[in-house]
Amino acid sequence: MKTTFTRIRASFGGLTLVALVALVAAGCSKDSKPSDAADGGKSPSARLKIAVIPKGTTHEFWKSVHAGAVKAAREADVDIVWKGPLKEDDLKAQVDVVSSFVAQGVNGIVLAPLNDAALRAPVKAAKAAKIPVVVVDSDLQGDDHVSFVATDNQAAGKIAATELARLLAEKGSAVVLRYQEGSASTQNREKGFLDGIKSAPDVKVLSDNQYGGATTETAFAKGESLLLAQKAQTGSSFGVFTPNESTTFGMLLALRKSNLNKKVKFVGFDASEKLVSALKDGDVDGLVVQNPFNMGYLAVKTMADHLRGKPVEKRIDTGARLVTKANLDDPGVREVVAPDLGKWLEE
Repeated sequence: MKTTFTRIRASFGGLTLVALVALVAAGCSKDSKPSDAADGGKSPSARLKIAVIPKGTTHEFWKSVHAGAVKAAREADVDIVWKGPLKEDDLKAQVDVVSSFVAQGVNGIVLAPLNDAALRAPVKAAKAAKIPVVVVDSDLQGDDHVSFVATDNQAAGKIAATELARLLAEKGSAVVLRYQEGSASTQNREKGFLDGIKSAPDVKVLSDNQYGGATTETAFAKGESLLLAQKAQTGSSFGVFTPNESTTFGMLLALRKSNLNKKVKFVGFDASEKLVSALKDGDVDGLVVQNPFNMGYLAVKTMADHLRGKPVEKRIDTGARLVTKANLDDPGVREVVAPDLGKWLEE
């Protein structure tokens, strides 16, 4: 684990990057500059310092969010500090990160909350300290944040339901492997899917109460058990829906191990290099993809605008679309599923 300090400054002739990298053991953190720590960046002459806190730092999704945040920081001439838990099941670590940034007195926080209930108090504390919060990816109840930047997750879930029903010719059986309780974004995708699949009354949902958990390993184990319990191999028309990157990849591994790949219709969520490869091979029939790069970009841009007194939207929809083998090479799709992260991130 490492901390990388990079200073980003804009000049009149364009964007000039002056980078100073220092590696120290300090969790999963990337800071846009090493100075201004003493006063939290709040002196009149200090650059704005925005903390960006993802749900985790291992999934490709969050790397894309990070890249978008860096692009916005360069354009807005602000500093960002990227820090979050390693895995998406470390709720305590995320709460501690938020509390730490509030204590440091950063100018603003962009937060992808792991859990609606658990993150309300830290966000309320940030508001009390006059540190505005932009919420990204998963919503929080209440009005303690200034904007919510995310996919319309219920609509995205309905996109998946429509495609799975089409693949099943609107008859047969289906199962849902959920993500984890307390994650608002995936809960809304799951709800959208279950509402949407009702439009195909001859598709029977056999199971929708199993959770894959935060890692590929747990999702693989749960997926294997779910396929066995529902006797997927005996069904002439059987489909699966998964609501995020880890559940989709875990289920993919379970289908392959059970020799059900290319036999079971499979619509997942989010994109990674391995999932796109599986789509090309026919092991995955469809992926509903968000635009995480745009999500990170708009979240930081919105925070910078708010800090500078500009009006911002309370809700910003970053969009979602269905990706299949047929449209995978479309330019607009390639931008989303294979963004040039190296252009923005220093590894």
